[in-house]
Amino acid sequence: MQSASARRRGKKGAEEAQLTPEEMIKAQHIGVSRGGKNTKIHALVDGLGNPIRLIFTGGEVNDSKEGVPLLEGFDLNGNAVLGDKAFGTVEILTYIRSNGGIVVIPPKSNTIDPWDCDYHHYKERHVVECFFNKLKHFRRVATRYDKRSSMFQAFAYLACVMIWLI
Repeated sequence: MQSASARRRGKKGAEEAQLTPEEMIKAQHIGVSRGGKNTKIHALVDGLGNPIRLIFTGGEVNDSKEGVPLLEGFDLNGNAVLGDKAFGTVEILTYIRSNGGIVVIPPKSNTIDPWDCDYHHYKERHVVECFFNKLKHFRRVATRYDKRSSMFQAFAYLACVMIWLI
């Protein structure tokens, strides 16, 4: 707990003093899943595998929850959007189609109304996996040594700049 005088002076942590421990962990993008405590990086990359946008969440957050926020603000008209089966939700598919994008996401095996997927084009999704492989070469990102989310995000963005330059 922080003293009242420290809060008045604007000392670091004054706003965090009012959060519960669970809220503090969530604010730091630390989630608890089967593998333990971790952070998930959701990425949007271009056709060459260069990062365009990163979103950080706790490890328990499903990929489909961050699909639309990743794509918001980009012109999808005539562009193919590739993703794995986790992104095959109705919300994401309607967002892509309503913005003029081409869906290259295979349906899940248990989908009631499956759609066609260009599997030849889908093979290019490996550039996303290659981006994450390059990102994991930076050990500080792969293991998350940082306690604060802001420091972890800053280094992840710095690693993305290095990937752009290489």
